[in-house]
Amino acid sequence: MPLPLWKERYAAPFAPTTAAEMTARGWDAVDVVFVTGDAYIDHPSFAAAILHRVLEQAGYRVAILSQPDWSSCAAWRQFGRPRLFFAVSAGNMDSMINHYTASKKVRNDDAYSPGGRIGLRPDRATLVYCQRAREAFPGVPIIAGGVEASLRRLSHYDYWSDTVKRSIVLDAKADLVAYGMGEKNIVEIANHLAAGKTLKDLRHLRGVAYALGAKESEAVRVSPTESVAGAGPEGFGVAIVPSYEQVRDDKVAFAEATRIIHTNTNPFNAVALVQFHDRQVVVQNPPAFPLSQEEIDAVYDLPFTRRPHPSYSEPIPAHEMIKDSVTIMRGCFGGCTFCSITAHQGRIIQSRSQESILREVEKLAADPDFKGIISDVGGATANMYQMRCTRPEVEAKCKRLSCVHPSICKLLGTDHGPLIELMKEVRQQDGIRKVSVSSGIRMDLAQLSPEYVAELAAHHTGGRLKVAPEHTSPTVLELMKKPSIDNFGLFADQFRAASRAAGLPKQQIVPYFIASHPGSDLGEMIDLALYLKRNGYRPDQVQDFIPAPFDIATCMYYTGIDPFTKKPVKIAKGMRDRKMQRALMQFFKPEHWFTVREALIEAGRQDLIGGCEGLIPANPPKEALEAKRRQANDALRSDHYHTVANPAKGEEPGERGAGPPKTGYRPGRKTQQRRPGKRKNG
Repeated sequence: MPLPLWKERYAAPFAPTTAAEMTARGWDAVDVVFVTGDAYIDHPSFAAAILHRVLEQAGYRVAILSQPDWSSCAAWRQFGRPRLFFAVSAGNMDSMINHYTASKKVRNDDAYSPGGRIGLRPDRATLVYCQRAREAFPGVPIIAGGVEASLRRLSHYDYWSDTVKRSIVLDAKADLVAYGMGEKNIVEIANHLAAGKTLKDLRHLRGVAYALGAKESEAVRVSPTESVAGAGPEGFGVAIVPSYEQVRDDKVAFAEATRIIHTNTNPFNAVALVQFHDRQVVVQNPPAFPLSQEEIDAVYDLPFTRRPHPSYSEPIPAHEMIKDSVTIMRGCFGGCTFCSITAHQGRIIQSRSQESILREVEKLAADPDFKGIISDVGGATANMYQMRCTRPEVEAKCKRLSCVHPSICKLLGTDHGPLIELMKEVRQQDGIRKVSVSSGIRMDLAQLSPEYVAELAAHHTGGRLKVAPEHTSPTVLELMKKPSIDNFGLFADQFRAASRAAGLPKQQIVPYFIASHPGSDLGEMIDLALYLKRNGYRPDQVQDFIPAPFDIATCMYYTGIDPFTKKPVKIAKGMRDRKMQRALMQFFKPEHWFTVREALIEAGRQDLIGGCEGLIPANPPKEALEAKRRQANDALRSDHYHTVANPAKGEEPGERGAGPPKTGYRPGRKTQQRRPGKRKNG
């Protein structure tokens, strides 16, 4: 069936997702089977789409196995034996963060699945998918990648089991883990294997991690530099990371491993990292070099349809949110300790050319379904476009984890001029009625350019600008590598003035804050609640800190130690403490009255109960009593958890349906019953 006119001009066909679609393309086999935990959306915001298109551009045949039934390996066999390899990813999100809230309860929905349905991918999807690929075709190379694999490439703390786990290279039995952004690597891997080279021949590649056998590992123990591929006088150096056994048993060793890992994220000076797991070694090569402007343009100029695969009958929430967005850059040099961008995208900004961006805008405007409103022009941090160190020779040696903390580096190029020009050009294109900036912006950078703030307020806000001051406590903000709360106040005043000057006095700033971050106890959260009350902010949503693998803040959460200073850090670990911190951020909601009161009494701040200066009234409002009654009834019915079916036990994928009351669980808990013993408070 022919493509619609706009697709014939701009887009290429979808990758086959079934054997029938493969046959319809006239193929008898494929080179690569890409397995993903997400629905298949051919949009450049999704890794599977980008990697399919770059492989296709290089001349390879790719099939996409999206959200397969993992109860057997049958789905992995439908395309036949792939000629080169299986490429395995849990999806755009870590599968555990996708499944569970900070309270370890199953989420209500999955934004990356049709209809937002849960249960279409397993927990720890990378492990399961690799296992099924190995069962389906023993001997076919397995290359794991994506966020989940990137954040687990060496030993890491796992929040959901409260344990330190081995490298995913070993647990998934993957031949290689390609960490970070994988366009160049996946093509290079395909080229090497197509040329008849072995997996060992790929060990020199940047941006990969791999395991060595016992004999090879012993050679590394004796002479690391001579035994690691790519190392040596003409390659990169080698550093020994504390072993899995050491970081598992000693929190100081875990903190030191975190320090070594994060000081080796700059691809221009990073070394290979070697970590022993018993007698076996895992090697992480230095990160891949950032894409040049020509290279990143070539990626985004590929012929994406920007649509979900036509087999889906339900909308996919993630696509609905980003379908009309345009990515202009990658990476972030902010270095926030709770953020995984540095570990995956890197800290060096990779910006597209204005010409490439405008070509994508032209394609978007030509889509008959487009309504004229671009939902976002941005990236990890929208106003870092075209910003980079002005001294490449210094950048090549720099070990700083943040270019903007504790102060903005004097060598950082902070000119907003290219971004201002781009924003003007985009909104002047034919067919474009409105251009929003929905990505986060770095407020301390924005303040350096009153013209940028004026443009943002006048043309790109849409009534509400979301920013992330994150906290009010100087101690917590220092641990986060974020600027002081005064910085937020200055920016808010600047933005409001710009909004009034543009004739838009009702525009609002929506600040985001985090509860339960390392360093934050009840005292810090009460100060934050008072700040919110004094300034009239009432957050609709609460960000609850989730310790994602590999993050610096996760190390603090697990060890109670700052990995760089080795000083102790206050931690809220117990679910009761975390619940109180969340409630304090929404102290104004009647249903939180009892929890906020409990927190204030525990902190010795009864002065904030009742009165004009208090956070809550002296007596519980009617809504608080009703909410408490509902919670008690829900607990008795035991239906306050959602549960995910297990296809391996013959259940249909998705949420367990009607019939008997649903039973709850948390990761690591064998039954729905609470464990006996005292409740853990942190």
